Amino acid sequence: MSGAVAKLLETLDLETLEVNLFRGRSPQDGWQRVFGGQVIGQALVAATRTVEGRTPHSLHAYFLLPGDPSVPIIYEVDRIRDGRSFTTRRVLAIQHGAAIFSMSVSFHADEPGLDHAFPRPGVPSPDALSGDDALRAAMLPSMPAPVRAYFQRERPIELRPVELERYARREPMDPAFNVWIRATAPLPDDPAVHQAVLAYASDMMLLDTSLVPHGRSVFEKTIQAASLDHALWFHRPFRADDWLLYAQDSPSSSGGRGFSRGLIYDQAGRLVASVAQEGLIRERRGA
Repeated sequence: MSGAVAKLLETLDLETLEVNLFRGRSPQDGWQRVFGGQVIGQALVAATRTVEGRTPHSLHAYFLLPGDPSVPIIYEVDRIRDGRSFTTRRVLAIQHGAAIFSMSVSFHADEPGLDHAFPRPGVPSPDALSGDDALRAAMLPSMPAPVRAYFQRERPIELRPVELERYARREPMDPAFNVWIRATAPLPDDPAVHQAVLAYASDMMLLDTSLVPHGRSVFEKTIQAASLDHALWFHRPFRADDWLLYAQDSPSSSGGRGFSRGLIYDQAGRLVASVAQEGLIRERRGA
């Protein structure tokens, strides 16, 4: 297993402090804030550890305050409901005595039912696309130093954008972006691990899609960007260490906020998850 994936799994493996109470830590990688996907993944792990025999099918989260990577995050789980078919949990992430993140998670007992899904977009396969070297060459020059340092290191999630020109030039494009993603090493067979890893990865690049039609990027110093909320639905089983297509679009941006959506498909064309997010995309005054 690669060191980056092992570190990610360690980050998602929370310490149990007491019933319904868990502690998570952030990688010490130089970021000034905690990555939102990390908090989503850790909160999902905390909720899942209080439920038996059911898997999560949806989560809805709000980012309340920036996280401090220098201190642990405490996750408090409220067991709101245990019903016949559905189980509901609410998770608060706490630092310095204040809630920095809130999430509700719904779990469902597996059952048969009607089945349909949008087809996967017709895009090139990941094997036909450029790998990390091309991505770094296109993206690194425009990135702030801390972000550049992160992308230059070994990472747990590999990205292969379909529209690589998004990072090669700055001009307005259609408000859509497709990227293949996968863990950079095999993961344990536990489905809960794959769900937590996908939850972590689902916050990567999504907000940036709302800037595509404006020819701007979250990596610009003149853009203040932050996730405000995040919703994720799990539809079908998947493996996060196999290639998944993250097909993103942005129906709207206004008032300093951008709204983006994502459909996640496996290589067989099955829709395995859906994502929605609104985030701050404010232009810095005087920057």
